[in-house]
Order: sequence, then C-alpha cells, then structure tokens
Amino acid sequence: MPFSDYYKDLITDLKNDDSRLKIWGEQLEAQLAEVLVDQTHGDMQAWSEAFKQLPNIENINANINQDTLSFESALVSDGQSQALLSALQSLKPWRKGPFDFFGHHIETEWHSDWKWQRISPHISDLKNRKVLDVGCGSGYHMWRMLAQGASRVIGVDPSKLFFWQFEAVKKYLKAAHNENVPAHFLPFKMEDVPPNLRVFDTVFSMGVLYHRRSPIEHLAELYNALRAGGEVVLETLVVEGELGQVLMPEDRYAMMRNVWFLPTVDTLSLWMRRVGFKDVKVVEQNYTSIEEQRTTDWMEYNSLKDFLDPNDHTKTAEGYPAPLRATLIART
Repeated sequence: MPFSDYYKDLITDLKNDDSRLKIWGEQLEAQLAEVLVDQTHGDMQAWSEAFKQLPNIENINANINQDTLSFESALVSDGQSQALLSALQSLKPWRKGPFDFFGHHIETEWHSDWKWQRISPHISDLKNRKVLDVGCGSGYHMWRMLAQGASRVIGVDPSKLFFWQFEAVKKYLKAAHNENVPAHFLPFKMEDVPPNLRVFDTVFSMGVLYHRRSPIEHLAELYNALRAGGEVVLETLVVEGELGQVLMPEDRYAMMRNVWFLPTVDTLSLWMRRVGFKDVKVVEQNYTSIEEQRTTDWMEYNSLKDFLDPNDHTKTAEGYPAPLRATLIART
C-alpha cells in the first residue's frame, strides 16, 4: 500500500484530538509528503518488498510486556516460517531489541531490555499518558511503553529501515488484537516536531543528545513538547568530572563521527535547569559493556568491542574515556 496509508488513522486521530496535538494533525500530511517524496531512494524498495513478504498468520499470541517481545502461533506452516525468516533477514541490521517472531529469535546488537530494566523503575506510571519517544530506533522501547498502559506512543527517528522493522512488529500486534494499535513511528528528527506543543505527558530522549550540535536547543525542544508537570526521561553519554566540564571530541568518539558534547552529570543537570526543568535527578549511570552492545547474526557489522582500545577497554579507540551513560529524569 502507499507509504502514506500507514498514517491514515494517526492523522485522523490527531486532527480530532481535543489537545494541541490537533496542531500536529493539521501539519502531518504535508510533513510526510515532504519527507517521503522519494520512496524509491536507496533500499526503500527492497525493505518495502521484504515487508510485503511477511506472511499473514492467524491465532497469534503477542507479548510485549517482557524482555524479548514475542509472537507465537500454533498455525504457522513451514512455508510461512521460511518466508518470515527470509523477510526478517532482508530487514537487517537489527540494532534494538530483542524480538522473537514465531520461533525466529532476533538477537539484536543492543540489549535494549537491559536499558529498560535500569530506567523503568524510576519513571512515572505511564498508564493513560501521551508519550513521545525521540530517537526511537526500531521502536523496542515504544512497545514497552505501550505495554505499561500509555494511551498513545509516537516515536520519531529519521531511519527508514527502523520504520519497516517497527511496522513488522506492529503488523503482528494488530493481528493479535484485531484492532488499531496506538503507536506510530514517524521518520522525522525532533526538529520536525512542531514547536511548543506542550501536550505530552512523558518525553523520552535516549541516545540522542550527544548527536546534536546544540544540546541546549534539544533540551528546549523536549521541554516545549511537554505539558505543565510533564516528565522527561533523558539518557545520554556523559563523562566523569566536575560542574562545568564537557568533553568535545576532536573528530570521532568510539568511531562515531557525529558526537559533539559529552558533559558531566552535574553540567547536564545545570543545562536542564537552565531551560526550565525542575527536580532534575540522576537515576542511574553505567559503562556500556561489550555484552550489552555487540555483533550478532542479525547485526554483522562492527560493534562496541571494535570501537574500544583493544588493550584497555576503559578507553575508546581514540583514547577518550569509554562510553558512560547516565539517565536523568525531570519535570516541567
């Protein structure tokens, strides 16, 4: 079906929403037309064809409230299983997960479940909340948010591959429940979200801040997307040190070109307060391990161990401190 058809129900719902989401609903169709003007570019056609090859399966039992998001059915034929495996393999690399599609276990590059285990005890109850997930990847955490009772989850991420991985999960979740699913992936950057919506109850930004040339602008965007009293969950790379200290790599950081600012947690807390956030709390910090981010059969490219000093895993390949991540939670 045409790409725009994946958003018909979202556009209708937002246009009829009694909150400021209606503003976005009026703009969304034109935004999508602009972003998706060339649907044949790169691998889009191949990914679209792979998605079409996902077999229709009946009597599905779906579980998105566990570490491995899974789908099961006693009615999967050998032919369907083989078609499913081929389609899923055509959507590699799978970076965020894990997932299990009817016995085909997708061991993703990241153990995204480990991150959720660390942060979920600290976030407010998501029941009946409108949630925005910035830099949502393939949507793994969006499904965990929905499982916790969020009334709507919107994810934004510019990766078109992540869109098709997200839609693969959504296809079978919709079939399992025989209804629309209030979660949508938009192939946008945060800068494409209308400014000053002030409507979301919770906004997540995980693994995004260090990719932004202006981290203060990103924090302001998150603040202005939230309603009064809303909550931000911010996870990003940081460095050890004192208030006011920030690492700006000369070129690459852990082989990544687009890393700009790694502040200390005290500096980041100050940045958040300066844009208006209150009750800023550091709820967890951890060094990313080569067990949490690694090469797998479903993501065959280089991963974290290749980005660290081979003789000293406390340093990146460039000699900077190894990836330390922190999660901060605050409210407007």
